[in-house]
Amino acid sequence: MLWIKALHIIFVVCWFAGIFYLPRLFVYHAMSTEDNVRAQLLVMEQKLYRFITPFSYLAIGFGVWLASYNLDYYLAQPWFWAKLAFVACLLAYHIQCGRYIRRFASGEQPHSHSFYRWFNEAPVIALFAIVILVVIRPFNL
Repeated sequence: MLWIKALHIIFVVCWFAGIFYLPRLFVYHAMSTEDNVRAQLLVMEQKLYRFITPFSYLAIGFGVWLASYNLDYYLAQPWFWAKLAFVACLLAYHIQCGRYIRRFASGEQPHSHSFYRWFNEAPVIALFAIVILVVIRPFNL
């Protein structure tokens, strides 16, 4: 079980590393006025997204596996449901990043660089919430 927990944490860290950097690339993309710079940023965005997507699957998969060892306990805990809600939001965020990349690839400028600066903060909030929920376990029954 400790190996599963270790792998879960490793893949969560890898996923978050990418999900922190990807919107920063969006900021640079939205700020750029040069076509060659935008093209290079698009390549970087696409490659990073393809690189981190398997980490999301692995993080979630190992998390489910880990929870399966004591599923009745976890399903009875409000903090666990709150954690799952944040994970679902993070997954939706990840998918939205993919949508923004597709829009950039089609030549659109979906949002301003200021929007992406704020958009970049959402995973930080999710990380804080998830770690606090798992470590502190407020609302533990």
